[in-house]
Amino acid sequence: MAYYGKCIETVIEKLDKFTPKRDNPEQFLEAVAISLQALSPQTQSFVLEVLSGCLEYRKLLTIVVDAFYVEDGRLCLRVDHSRFMVICYLATFLLEELGFQLFCNIIKSQPVDKMCKFLRFFFNPLHLCSWIEDEWSLIYEPAHVKENWLDPLMRWQPKVQELINHLEGMSASQSSPLKTKAKVTEHKEFNLTAPRPRTIPAPEPVPVVAKPRPVPQSTYQPPKEQEQLEIVKRHNRRKAEELLLRANIEELRCAMPRSCGKPVQGSKQQLQLQFPPRIRKTPKLTFYRPDNVPVKLNTTAILREGALYQRQVEQELQRVDKLVDGAGDFSEFLEWQKKMQAKDREEQLAASECRRLQGKLSHEEAVLARQSLMQENKQRVEQQKEQMAKLMLQHAERRLREDRSRKQLVEQVIEGQKNVKAAQMKLAKGRRQTVQEVIEESRGLLRRRAQAAQEEQRRRCELISQLRALETQPTRKGKLVDLTQTPGYGLEGEMSIVELRERLALLKENQRRKEEEKRDQIIQGKRTKSQELQNTVEQISLCRAAMGRSAALRWEEKALAAAPEAPSQDERVQQLRRRISERAAERSRQAALLHVSAPRAAGPKPRAQLEAQHWLELERSRERRLQALQQGGSGPGPARRLEAA
Repeated sequence: MAYYGKCIETVIEKLDKFTPKRDNPEQFLEAVAISLQALSPQTQSFVLEVLSGCLEYRKLLTIVVDAFYVEDGRLCLRVDHSRFMVICYLATFLLEELGFQLFCNIIKSQPVDKMCKFLRFFFNPLHLCSWIEDEWSLIYEPAHVKENWLDPLMRWQPKVQELINHLEGMSASQSSPLKTKAKVTEHKEFNLTAPRPRTIPAPEPVPVVAKPRPVPQSTYQPPKEQEQLEIVKRHNRRKAEELLLRANIEELRCAMPRSCGKPVQGSKQQLQLQFPPRIRKTPKLTFYRPDNVPVKLNTTAILREGALYQRQVEQELQRVDKLVDGAGDFSEFLEWQKKMQAKDREEQLAASECRRLQGKLSHEEAVLARQSLMQENKQRVEQQKEQMAKLMLQHAERRLREDRSRKQLVEQVIEGQKNVKAAQMKLAKGRRQTVQEVIEESRGLLRRRAQAAQEEQRRRCELISQLRALETQPTRKGKLVDLTQTPGYGLEGEMSIVELRERLALLKENQRRKEEEKRDQIIQGKRTKSQELQNTVEQISLCRAAMGRSAALRWEEKALAAAPEAPSQDERVQQLRRRISERAAERSRQAALLHVSAPRAAGPKPRAQLEAQHWLELERSRERRLQALQQGGSGPGPARRLEAA
């Protein structure tokens, strides 16, 4: 663990020195590779691989670590920012390659409390499937993010959760250590022969070439056009908000204007009112409901209601014309309609009474079913008691057999302990041979890796020398461009850049003039529409006032003419009442058999009180519905409503 901890600390130290605005990632990695030549090739390759990955995916790692500091890591120090980035990179990109055991060793080499907090936050399935996926998908393709990064993390999540629980247990044991009197076992190292130190190869001469020009800083900075666009957007938004605020402040309140004209009398002429224009904006009519709550109508509602009133006026004029021509009246039809509606109300009352009695009957049947269920449960309990007694006897016999088998097993274990020492000696010998083979294999792997690293370094040096030789070659200078000269390619409509600019300026001027004309037309249309809406609003106000007066007169007539009627009796109601009485008598008989005392009338139980209150509320609701039906009656037809208006 100390080896892994040293490697991770080296990566964190180098990552802290990197500044995105000042350092170039490639040059920084070359400088780090030169400074790490004193380390072993294996350590050097691991450090460079992790460091280059952290620099390449810096945006992804910064998103997760910054969110961790905001939510769960408020008490963590900012010094550990690079540490969390390295752990996040190892878990996301190198967990499959390293293996879970090596990853556990790396985690255990770091501070336990910090690793527990970060791993619990990062491997939370809710975080991985929600905002982490959304943020990473803004930088890379969503399909690539889900398939190559998020799905492997979700597969490793159960094992990482076990690792977190293990680390929490380690931190708890370190915070409160147990006092043990037993002597702690001391480990002794193997007495192995120390390997000979390897000779340091002579460094290869590096060709001296001219220093290349550095990459301009504008490559790593966003373009200025985006900043200018953001400034223009903010300016336009602020200007729009100011215009909206000014329009809301200067908006006129809607009032009830007085009429300046008189309706034209005639049987076939339309009733239209002419009013002078008062406002130019779209009018908003305000009415009050019966509970004094203001209701504002928009343009669509005003036009719809105006068309409705206009259609009603036309229908009323047609009805008057028919009466003048000798058409009949609807009085007989209205009387017949009232009789039929009264008959329908009686049938509705009888049906509601039937439904109430059916509910009461179903209640009685439910009580009977509950009592029969109690009897069945009582019999089932007695059967279960008998079965439990049999099971207890079987359990006692099984316990006796298990005790005998345990005694035999103890005797076998005592006999087997006599040959333990010989087996331990044989096992130790096999382990020594295995360790020797592993050491030889590791030496061969290190030797091959060193040769591969030297070959790669030589190839890179040759490639760098070729690139620098190409950079030192002279380049041709570009020729001057005359903006007034025509290219002369023989195309139709060919022109110089200066002529093109003049034509574009003329086109922009024509487009601006057309936009101004279109704007004037739109303003004129809005004014005309506002005048029409104002006339419609005033007509709606008069029609509503007339309809309100006629409705008040009709309500007074109904209140005087209404008289309560007794609900009629029905054969179905009588039959349901008889069935309810029979079910109540049967329920009392079953209650006597079950030794359940019936509720007393003077002091009912809470359940009986609730049932009585429930049926009382049903009776009251039925009476209220009956009164509403009697008072409401049949409303007048459309002809009478228009006549009253």
